Amino acid sequence: MTRPLPLTLLILFMIISLIYGWLFMLNEQNHHFSNGSLKTNITILLWHWPFGIQYSLAGDVCLKDYGIAGCHLIDNRSLMESANLVVFHNAELKYRKEHLPLDLPRPASQRWVWLSLEAYNGNLAAYKNLFNLTMSYHPQADITVPYGKLIVKERPSQDFVIPKNKSHEVCWVVSNYQKWQSRSAVYQKLRQNINVQVYGYFVKRPLRMAALLPTISQCYFYLAFENTESRHYITEKLWRNAFLAGAVPVVLGPPRGDYEEVAPPKSFIHVNDFNSTEELAKYLRSLTKDPEKYNAYFTWRQNYTVKLYTDWRERLCNICPLYERFPIKKIYKDLGTWTKW
Repeated sequence: MTRPLPLTLLILFMIISLIYGWLFMLNEQNHHFSNGSLKTNITILLWHWPFGIQYSLAGDVCLKDYGIAGCHLIDNRSLMESANLVVFHNAELKYRKEHLPLDLPRPASQRWVWLSLEAYNGNLAAYKNLFNLTMSYHPQADITVPYGKLIVKERPSQDFVIPKNKSHEVCWVVSNYQKWQSRSAVYQKLRQNINVQVYGYFVKRPLRMAALLPTISQCYFYLAFENTESRHYITEKLWRNAFLAGAVPVVLGPPRGDYEEVAPPKSFIHVNDFNSTEELAKYLRSLTKDPEKYNAYFTWRQNYTVKLYTDWRERLCNICPLYERFPIKKIYKDLGTWTKW
């Protein structure tokens, strides 16, 4: 006849079982995440490179360059069936330079990602019930990829740099100039009241990339005018051309509230805050004569640094830490409706 285990041994056995179960669960969690980076292998296939500009995917790009483990980027279409996600950039689809692989077998668990960083995306009616995720600058996208952002410093800088040696009142770099654009009308009126130095192919004064920021740094203000006025559409014109160059941005694009969601209110000047371009020009000129008020537009540098997103590989790698949050079953029945912000 088998003797029952003593009570103390039974309790000890139960405790050991609970500890083992807890350690197993913790190990499983660590299998998925380590310092915010996904550890399980996720393969992202980029079906075509945006605007035809290719980058090298040799080696573990996500881990080596961005510290994101378990995230594998590929652009070999023959490996489509092995991909967890397939990313399609809209511009090439819009101009029919590329097409969706509707004739190829698509694994049931594979997610298709619609990618666009533009405000105008053409007719998307043909893409009903095809895409599972959206990737855009818009905060309502499944994967939000801004052109840039401000990163909080670990410690505020008491000796932050205020740009000096200004020689021009206002600067603007523009190549795609169209008379029908709102920014063109504002520029034409503004230049009648204040000196605007214009660069770019529009005036046959192109700037090499190496000369872009040094040139703008000589200006008190930079016209960070978006070519399309659309909600949350804030491009490198603010982050790089103005903030990094050291010129106060005069912005035209989405409402002030959208800018204030990503930048301090006193770091930019919004065109819509003025009743006329004459009033705007008068205010800008008054700041050039008042160093204390002008320098106040740079106090954000005490607490923030600028982060630019320019490499498509970084944008793709940043999908992986979000992967576990994506809904298992989601599909956009009408992609065109979603993009009408």
